[in-house]
Amino acid sequence: MSAEHAKEYSIFQIAVNLMLACFVSGLVIATVYFFTAPIAVKNAEQAKMDSMAALVTDAEEFVPIEGQEEWFEATKGGATIAYVVPSEVKGYGGKIELLVAVAPDGTVIDYTILKANETPGLGDKAGVEPFKSQIIGKTAENLVVTKDPANKDNVQAMTGATISSKAVTLGVQNAVKEVDEFVGGSK
Repeated sequence: MSAEHAKEYSIFQIAVNLMLACFVSGLVIATVYFFTAPIAVKNAEQAKMDSMAALVTDAEEFVPIEGQEEWFEATKGGATIAYVVPSEVKGYGGKIELLVAVAPDGTVIDYTILKANETPGLGDKAGVEPFKSQIIGKTAENLVVTKDPANKDNVQAMTGATISSKAVTLGVQNAVKEVDEFVGGSK
């Protein structure tokens, strides 16, 4: 091309083109969000219900508890068989979010770790066997981490992951204490 045919863009033309590209991109993103946001909310709610159903397998229904954020009452035949409550504690790798199922008598039915950033192969084993079975069936008084293998009443720390062991146990213990307080004390 010769020099006289070369097209020169002014700063104004470049700015207009850039604004137009940003506007179109924003419009596309907003349209996608408009259609996918309700689906994402519905999927998240379904995932929460599935998690609660896995924690309390006998439950027929999960009813939100008025005045308690994210708490649910698991019922069977109209009777309360468990409370499903969230718990959050600081672990080795940051915040650990749990969902804990507690019987009305203050014993742990089950728990699941929703979010955690614990060390792979060590602290991330706090939500699986054999550590998990040590917590199930315990009351708040016995949710204490120990390194003494002779002490069978408490929870044995995972080797190399004592901080994660203590954090998860504390999160479950906090949930149990909150349920005990809610139902009027440990039975």
